Formats: sequence, structure tokens, C-alpha cells
Amino acid sequence: MKRLPIPDDVTGEEIDADVRQELQSLPKGLAEDVSRNLVMVARLIDEDPEGAYAYSKIALRLASRVAAVREAAGFAAYANQKYSEALAEFRAARRMTGNVDLWPVMADCERGLGRPEKALDMAGAPEVHKLDKAGQVEMRLVAAGARRDIGQLDAAIVTLQSPELASNSVQPWTARLRYAYADALLAAGREDEAREWFAKAVESDKDGSTDASDRLAELDGVEFVDALVEDEDEDEVAPEAEAEDEAEDESETATDAEADTDPDTEVESEVDDEDDIVEAERTKPVVEADDDDEAPRG
Repeated sequence: MKRLPIPDDVTGEEIDADVRQELQSLPKGLAEDVSRNLVMVARLIDEDPEGAYAYSKIALRLASRVAAVREAAGFAAYANQKYSEALAEFRAARRMTGNVDLWPVMADCERGLGRPEKALDMAGAPEVHKLDKAGQVEMRLVAAGARRDIGQLDAAIVTLQSPELASNSVQPWTARLRYAYADALLAAGREDEAREWFAKAVESDKDGSTDASDRLAELDGVEFVDALVEDEDEDEVAPEAEAEDEAEDESETATDAEADTDPDTEVESEVDDEDDIVEAERTKPVVEADDDDEAPRG
């Protein structure tokens, strides 16, 4: 089996205690190998989904009967929009554990596969009542998205209206819930309300998980200019300006050269010099000789 390189600082101990507990059913060396690959999946899934997917496939080949491995493989496939594969892995993990935590993301996979009606059926299933608060909010987000998929925009807005949305308490999911509500309002043409909720999303989005600040700026008519692009534009204009300056310098030089080599100019200069000499001779003062300077008499 072909393996991918894993940095020396990855020990496998970084994974959650629950996952380590699951891996204890494996031989020690194999458990360490699997855990290190799972750490790489977690490290790369946001910045390099394809890389995370590659590590997840290795872990899956090593320990396909471990629920945590199937779940990790599901999320890696989901991050790469491989929704059919992700759904299969999530279903396998759920069969192994009986846990309903994956219910919302499974419903979202149905949306990704173009089956929003199936996602809405899952949103009304008894499993939703077994979810914790975060899971129920996630299910609302998926259901609202499914409503929008089938053109039921007003229903999507109503779906998102909940005690969690109205609460002033900031939870890990608060920013995303407010953002989804603002986006739905904007799609419905309710711009003033959308601006209000984008602003609330910004207030709760401490880790920048949404682009609410950019959306709010757009509504306020603020246009961002990339300084790097400006510098590049200046660099492109500079050679043209330099060429113009060089052309002007060449023109001035050529004019001076023509003046220096113009025959008419040389003739005029010579005539002027002769006139100056004649004028100087004409106006030259007459000096009378002194007695001492007279010639000897014969």
C-alpha cells in the first residue's frame, strides 16, 4: 500500500480521546499509523481538501471497520464535494455507532446530490429531536437551504426564524445562522433588514468564518481597492511616461543640433561679426600725438 509522507512532529496523540479509544481495537503499530493519517486529515481539510482526502483514503484502507475512520473519510469526501461517497461513509459510521450527530450533514449531502426534497424529509424526521442544540441549528440551516433550492424563499426565511436567531447569546453557530438569515432576506429584496442582520453576523463572527463584513460593506456602497493592483497599474504606466520623456528629450536635442548646423544661421553670425568690427573701427577715438612724439626736423 502506497503511503503519503507524514511530518515527524505528527505523533497520532493529537486526535480526540474518543477516537483513540476506538483505535485500541487495532494492533498498536496499526493504531498509531491510522491515527497519524487521521491527524493529517484534520490538519488539511480546510486548506487542502484534496490532500486531506488522500490521507483519509489511506486510513480507510487500514481500518475501514472503525467508525471514526469512516466519519473522517466522509468529511474529507464532503469537503471535496463528493457527496455520494460522503453520504455512504456517513451512513456506515452511523450504522456502527447508532449516533444521530451526522444527520444534518447527511441531509446536506442529499442537497448536494440534487435531492432537496429528501433533505426536507430528513429535517422532519424523529432523529432531529435527538440532536443537541448545535445539531438542531445545523438542521435548520440545511432545511432553509433546501427551501431555497426549490424556490421557496419566504419559507426559507421562516425556517431560520427561531429562538436561537433571536438570542443575544453568542454561540459557535450564531454567526452562520445570522448570516444565512441576512442572505435570505437580501435574496427576497428586503435590503434594510438584510443589512441589520449582516451587521449582527459581523458582531458574532469573531473568527471570520463568514464574509459578513464584506457583504455589509457592499450594501453600504464601500468599494475595496487592492493596493497591489494599484502598484501594478503604476508600473505599467511608468514605462509609457518614460518613453514620452525620452521622446521630448530627443526632440529638444534634434532642435539644438539643427540650430548648430543651419547654414543660414552661420552666415548671419559671420555678418554680425563683420558689422561689429566696422562699427568698432568707426567709433575708435583719435589719439593726438604729443610733442615728444613728433618727427625730427630736417
